[in-house]
Amino acid sequence: MEYVYAALILNETGEEINEDNLTDILEAAGVDVEESRVKALVAALEDVDIDEAVEEAAAVPAATGGAGGGEVEAADEGSDDEEAEAEEEADDEEEAGDDDDEDASGEGLGELFG
Repeated sequence: MEYVYAALILNETGEEINEDNLTDILEAAGVDVEESRVKALVAALEDVDIDEAVEEAAAVPAATGGAGGGEVEAADEGSDDEEAEAEEEADDEEEAGDDDDEDASGEGLGELFG
């Protein structure tokens, strides 16, 4: 991961992402540099627009509900009922399986996950 971080630092400072610059940053950070990994990363990033890739990666959580939008609020309204039902089922299973706790916990997991 430190190799990717070093590439991000180079990109952020406007420096060229090449083997020498990447190696310099890694060595300054105290990393035992593997030249093959440096070469592989530089080659992999040749045609990549890092700024665009970072923007796309940052947008993914917002698109899946990370931000507080109207869709998230609508989805949350129904989840309270589902959570209450799941808690009731779990309570019912606990009461029914007090005689044999190992079997009850196994059955409960089976029902939760299908």
